[in-house]
Amino acid sequence: MLRTNENKLVELSVQGKPSNPLTRGMMVADHEGKPFALPGTGGITYNIKIGDPVFGWAGDHVEPCVTTVADEKERMAPLNAGYNFYSCVGNDALIVSGDAKGKRGVVTGIHGGAEHVLIDFPDVALEKMTLDDKILIRSKGQGLEFLDYPDIKIYNLDPRLLRKMKIREDRKKGTIHVPVTHKVPGELMGSGIGSIRPGMGDYDIMTQDADWVSKHNLGTLRFGDIVGVMDQDNTYGRTWLSGAVTIGVIVHSDCRFSGHGPGVVSLITCKTSNIIPVIDPNANIGQYLKIGRFRPLRKGIKRK
Repeated sequence: MLRTNENKLVELSVQGKPSNPLTRGMMVADHEGKPFALPGTGGITYNIKIGDPVFGWAGDHVEPCVTTVADEKERMAPLNAGYNFYSCVGNDALIVSGDAKGKRGVVTGIHGGAEHVLIDFPDVALEKMTLDDKILIRSKGQGLEFLDYPDIKIYNLDPRLLRKMKIREDRKKGTIHVPVTHKVPGELMGSGIGSIRPGMGDYDIMTQDADWVSKHNLGTLRFGDIVGVMDQDNTYGRTWLSGAVTIGVIVHSDCRFSGHGPGVVSLITCKTSNIIPVIDPNANIGQYLKIGRFRPLRKGIKRK
């Protein structure tokens, strides 16, 4: 069993609210110069969940289920930065006001630029939730470490989810084997690369080259998929480094802008090849946590 410092982690409350979907209402151009005006980030997204495909939607940078924010007016202020940093994938979330009060959800990712925290809730909560409701997150995860693998760093990951990820260790070789749905070439990482904040936000898989998307089977990516990003080091920032490996989770949909695509939040990273990604089509946080399209249905209820 992987030994961690979980018993030393700090648990903190952070609180946000559903973010209003914002737009300037003007046409913008995609990577081929074609204008478009489509739904994007923010809001309560009723019909897109963890486990759904990230391609094919009439949208851009679409975020699954509920998008939340601490401060809509000053997204880059310390209040919102704290909300984004402390919220880790797998954290528990609780609606504490409104008609949906008492319903529970799970943090599924963070989105840089918009500074959003994404949360999965059951449909029964979505039907009653409003954009004014308050959501309390029990944050835990930043500072998590592998005690036997000091060169491997962990960010944005609740230890509860880590325990469910079916990671196998090879102590003789000093490696950990992590199930992933896809191996993503590091050459494809675009928007967000160069950031020195691996504990905040995400960075995008560029999808403008259709041949590369097909070659690496990226067209089958789903929200919540855990992926291995090859030759990418996120130890102290997001950068290309030959031989490095970063394990991340897919948090938002494909995008039409140059240099953009499905968003990846960093979870586990190493400058060397101590992380071995192993293909497993079931390596999705929805499978591990039973959320999104993998959430058990109540008797007599049909999935939307």
